[in-house]
Amino acid sequence: MDIRRSRRWRRRAAALGIAFALAFGAPTAAQEADDPDFLAVGLGYFDINDDDDAAEFRLEYRSDKKLLFVKPFSGVMVTTDSAFYGYVGVLLDLYLGRRFVMTPSFAAGYFTNGNGKELGSDVEFRSQIEIGYRFDDRSRLALSFGHISNAGLDDRNPGTEILTITYAVPFAKLLGNAWR
Repeated sequence: MDIRRSRRWRRRAAALGIAFALAFGAPTAAQEADDPDFLAVGLGYFDINDDDDAAEFRLEYRSDKKLLFVKPFSGVMVTTDSAFYGYVGVLLDLYLGRRFVMTPSFAAGYFTNGNGKELGSDVEFRSQIEIGYRFDDRSRLALSFGHISNAGLDDRNPGTEILTITYAVPFAKLLGNAWR
């Protein structure tokens, strides 16, 4: 896929996601007020668009603190090809009714390919869209689609796409509510 078509596809996907979020309304104050911080674990398919595919394992901390309208998060990802990606970024929870949450996010971090796909730089950026189901205890089961690339920092910038299933549990629940 050439770069122009790839950029067009990403712009259309972003526009569709924003239109979808606006069509289903903004979060209510009650939804925002009771949203906790999360520990998220994920299992994914790394490099779904190419032939250097591998299984991906992910661990993230998603803060409940807001910076303007976004929340900070950090995480690590490893693959079965020994790739490693440590990152920090921001995310935005958009509630689609009581049960569904769309979470676009952006992160920057350090990447090493191990025995897997070379992405061209040690500094890589990840953009992702996640659609999740919110349970009564506020934990979430979600499916996400993400893209990692170096944004042209290096002459070589093949990028990769990742499809991931994530389970996010409120951090306080892991500690038996003793955290709060």
